[in-house]
Amino acid sequence: MDYQTKIRQLAEKLHVDLLRQRLEELNVKSSDPSFWDNPAEATKIAQELAQTKQLLDQFNDVAELAVEADRNETTAELIREPLEALERRTLLAGEYDNHDAVLSIYAGAGGTDAQDWANMLLRLYQRYVERGKSETPDLIDRSNWKVELVELNRGEEAGLKSVTTIIKGEMAYGLLKNEAGVHRLVRLSPFNAKALRQTSFAMVDVVPYSQTSDAVEIDDKELRVDVFRASGHGGQSVNTTDSAVRLTHLPTGITVSIQNERSQLQNKAKAMQILRSKLLALQIEQKKAETDTVRGEVSKNEWGSQIRSYILHPYKLVKDHRTGLESTNIDEVLDGNISQFIYQNLTNLKK
Repeated sequence: MDYQTKIRQLAEKLHVDLLRQRLEELNVKSSDPSFWDNPAEATKIAQELAQTKQLLDQFNDVAELAVEADRNETTAELIREPLEALERRTLLAGEYDNHDAVLSIYAGAGGTDAQDWANMLLRLYQRYVERGKSETPDLIDRSNWKVELVELNRGEEAGLKSVTTIIKGEMAYGLLKNEAGVHRLVRLSPFNAKALRQTSFAMVDVVPYSQTSDAVEIDDKELRVDVFRASGHGGQSVNTTDSAVRLTHLPTGITVSIQNERSQLQNKAKAMQILRSKLLALQIEQKKAETDTVRGEVSKNEWGSQIRSYILHPYKLVKDHRTGLESTNIDEVLDGNISQFIYQNLTNLKK
């Protein structure tokens, strides 16, 4: 086997030259005397630096082994496992894969059942994060992942009309990006007196979380800012002051509402971060659409074209319509065991 050719291919897929350039940039930033003046930003940079260095160290170690592996069978045995690990790692080599993820869920067709389904999906992703603390890492160690709830809009009777979370952790966006799309639930309705079978839909939206103000420029003239009274938990005066903020980006029509922070200023700052993230995702989609047009391939997540179905009646089955992967253990899937679907989608994208 030509291991050195494999290493060259891996270097290209992992964007090793860019990683080395990024490592130099991070080292410069971390050496600045004022580095820890902003602890939150410094922590983020320190984490990225450690992750980037670890990946480059792994690549360099395998590259050194590759020099001898083609001539020495013993070395070939030593290189096989770390090489396979690096090849799996290429599944998460996208430009924004190492960002945190803004994951939003919107109830669709199906009334109260759909709103309850949106709430079930929120629990599913919360459990996926929690399971990472006890599961043996495969591709990424998720033991330090966290979920931050930033906006929740409850249904009149039950469930949620919409919810927005920030999922923080290594490769959060890279792992969750393919969860974006319509999720379909079929079950006997608990909200119907006759317990009839009900089909419900919910849209999951996933975008890379952008914390830097220079990621996307937003002209103040293109923003409409509305303030209103918060209806959820926040601070002592959250229900008596106009602390909630709604931002509307006029050119695109994208709207972000935040009310979970304790002040109007904090809510606006968080809303701006979410808005930048959504605009960044829009730019990514536009670039992808241009590429797909050139290739003659168009693939969009459109409302009404489900990516995954969860069937509880008349039989139990979860089916991913993009890969064909199925599971009859729907209770485990609804409890956050979705890694098999995530990895299969990542693998298919790389083919």
